[in-house]
Amino acid sequence: MKLQRMNRRALALGALAVSGALALTACGSDETGNPDGGSSNAAAPSNIKCDDASGQVLSDGSSAQKNAVDAWVKQFSAACQVEINYKAGGSGAGVTAFTQGQVPWAGSDSALKPDEVAASKKICSGGQGIDLPMVGGPIAVGYNVPGVDKLVLDSATIAKIFDSKITKWNDPAIAKLNPDAKLPDLKIQAFHRSDESGTTDNFTKYLIATAKKDFPYEGGKAWQAKGGQSAPQSSGVAAQVKQTAGAIGYFELSYAKDGIKTVAIDTGAAKPVDATVENATKAISEAKVVGTGKDLALELNYGTKAEGAYPMVLVTYEIACDKGNKAETLPAVKAFLRYAASEDGQKILAENDYAPMPEEIITKVRETVESLS
Repeated sequence: MKLQRMNRRALALGALAVSGALALTACGSDETGNPDGGSSNAAAPSNIKCDDASGQVLSDGSSAQKNAVDAWVKQFSAACQVEINYKAGGSGAGVTAFTQGQVPWAGSDSALKPDEVAASKKICSGGQGIDLPMVGGPIAVGYNVPGVDKLVLDSATIAKIFDSKITKWNDPAIAKLNPDAKLPDLKIQAFHRSDESGTTDNFTKYLIATAKKDFPYEGGKAWQAKGGQSAPQSSGVAAQVKQTAGAIGYFELSYAKDGIKTVAIDTGAAKPVDATVENATKAISEAKVVGTGKDLALELNYGTKAEGAYPMVLVTYEIACDKGNKAETLPAVKAFLRYAASEDGQKILAENDYAPMPEEIITKVRETVESLS
């Protein structure tokens, strides 16, 4: 019996070692890692500063950054005795949970609005909620059109498709942009988010900035255009696109997996621009910090025509109190955000189809994280 127990223990430790080695390739997993596993610690960066962090931290927000947070959590929890549970219920849900004091930090693909900042002052004793840009990436437009391996669209055509003004894949406007493609006489099934979403906010900001005539809406986290079908969260939209012939939808690039093809955008540059991490980084590098004080909200240039710059990008903010954080969660939140903003944390983003923040921006984020109190 003793020998059997030793064999079982050896097998368990072996499984932990494999789990640690595969930590970064398990995108989309809900696992939070094993802070007690000795072999998993070997996979974690040795320079993660845990300070006095311990216990469990709940969080909610952007589903677009879920795969990034999952990768961070695996590394952080392997080094520190902290369990991070990120719900990824959408940006709207995350901001609401934060301003109601249900979570100590949240993720949102849109910066806090004035009324949300005002609400945050009630739970940030002596302070307020601030935006920390931590994750970047392209909003991919995924499609499922049998026989079409490459597809180019411009902002006006995308706007008309998602506003039910273009309803067939062989529409002349699409054919003009894709002269070599064999476009079928197939109904377009356009999918948008059913929940309030920062991805929707940024997707529509792009359309409003570049094709206002064809997309006459105010924009925001809630979908406003006519027609189409809805699905919850980025994963839901991606799943619908994958399984529906004629489908098109928008989601963060990390969800464009398992054969989902993505649209190249005709921005007016010499060549259509593909949705890649590198091309998104080129666009994000044109962003300007427009927040005040410790708030680092960014203004993106959706109308860029720079060569190789993919304009349909989003930046996910981690939202936390600048002052007045709860004593029981501050050490863990601060340690986790410090790691996310670190060189190692940002490097993980590129490995998971996200765009790291430009150095000038992430340097300010690091300084701000250290000042959280």
